[in-house]
Amino acid sequence: MTTVSRALPVSGLADLSNESRMITAPWSRMIRALGLGQYPVDHDPAVAEHIGQALDRLGRKVSPTNGYALFCRDLGHFVLRVTAGGDRSWVEQAVEPLLDAARAERNPYYRTLAGCLVMDSFAKLDLPVSLLVNDRWDFPAEVLDMLDGIAPDQIPDENRGRHGDYERLSASSAVFLALGQVGLKERLVTAERNRVVEALNLLENIPAPYFRGRSGSMFMSVVCLLGYDEYLFDGERDYMRETLRYMARADEIGIFPSFPEELPIAWSKVYPLLTMINAIAMSGRAEYLDDPIDWLAEARQLLSEVPWSDRVHMSQYYIVGLYNLGRLRDQLPDLDGYVAEIADVLDLVDPGANFFPNGIAYPYIIEVAMQTGRMDLIPEEALGRMVDSFTDLDSTPANRANRAFPVSYALNVLGEVDAPEVIFGPREHYNGGSALDWVIDNMSEGAEEEGLRLYMIPHALISYALRLRGANAPETPLFRDFHFRLADEPTA
Repeated sequence: MTTVSRALPVSGLADLSNESRMITAPWSRMIRALGLGQYPVDHDPAVAEHIGQALDRLGRKVSPTNGYALFCRDLGHFVLRVTAGGDRSWVEQAVEPLLDAARAERNPYYRTLAGCLVMDSFAKLDLPVSLLVNDRWDFPAEVLDMLDGIAPDQIPDENRGRHGDYERLSASSAVFLALGQVGLKERLVTAERNRVVEALNLLENIPAPYFRGRSGSMFMSVVCLLGYDEYLFDGERDYMRETLRYMARADEIGIFPSFPEELPIAWSKVYPLLTMINAIAMSGRAEYLDDPIDWLAEARQLLSEVPWSDRVHMSQYYIVGLYNLGRLRDQLPDLDGYVAEIADVLDLVDPGANFFPNGIAYPYIIEVAMQTGRMDLIPEEALGRMVDSFTDLDSTPANRANRAFPVSYALNVLGEVDAPEVIFGPREHYNGGSALDWVIDNMSEGAEEEGLRLYMIPHALISYALRLRGANAPETPLFRDFHFRLADEPTA
């Protein structure tokens, strides 16, 4: 067996950036487009060409009215041109068409997300904020105002009615983070509006503990990152305590999410809990680990009730969250053994059986191995098995329509482990074509059936494009200046 041995951007948890410790899992990146461009590498013209061709191929496939996909194509090419280096005199003239492409998306949530992607990309590419705020426009102000147009319960899936303001709070995480990235966080708290408190008040409008914990944890993490945690903890309400206590009542409340495949109740309870554990790490307030119960003990118990084949999806949250808390050694004294158990799931799961949860299991396993410096556990053939499974997802209409879900995760992790040729290069399984070309060519007419899942692929492509900004590219000041206080305390 040949294992993956390549020039990786990390060789263990100590190499993780603050951004990858906060926005650690591909879920937030592929679905919510938060934290794209992690693990930067030097510009590679061949990879850049593959990314550009994929963006164009997807742009030709979608309907001409698909504003968000076409915006992603334009942003991806913009990023690729900047990362290629050379003279940047062209940038100023390219900004207005890019902003207009973001504004053209009709869905309020995705129009907001498009604006956030522009700001986050500009920050990571070290482009001046004067391109976004000048005497012609104030684009960050436009994006901030877009939040008011996001209505509750608009996600068209099997959980409609359980979301409430989940989407608006998720968008608030993206907007607040983007404003912080471009150095405009002071706009969030003014004499006219305290948007931080307004967004925190959305938590009580999310009925399912699963969604409240998942969206609330990321938003609270952003608030702590921005240095606005006084509004989270020290005002008239303690929003973290309220959220944790609501989650503790999950069985009593009885509002559990629906999934395409049946998953244990323990899965629905531990997933948001692990993301909240990381929010506690961001806050630096260890006392919340025992409010109202011992949450680390609860996490261990719930994880034990989830089969390994489904547990891999949250093991990444667990490991990085414990690391950020300074509790990794006492909670997982044999980390190598734990990661080996995760890697063993490669032999248990058929990645082509369904788009979720099987379809994304391999990417999670591979990324955990990369983050912990254990890529010796990942056989090269597993990478091929992962991408060759895309054809198996023709098995049902739902798997076919949602194929972008596992494809985006696979594309993302193959870039991270320096194996782009597996998805961009020719493969015998695809009759000499590439896996990604096959996926795009086999989408429905106008990519209409794929719906919102489609956007995960351009998110992965933009993320890869942003990674090409240079291996020595520093974190933005917002992340660079943050300190995980609990991680530096004794672990036993």
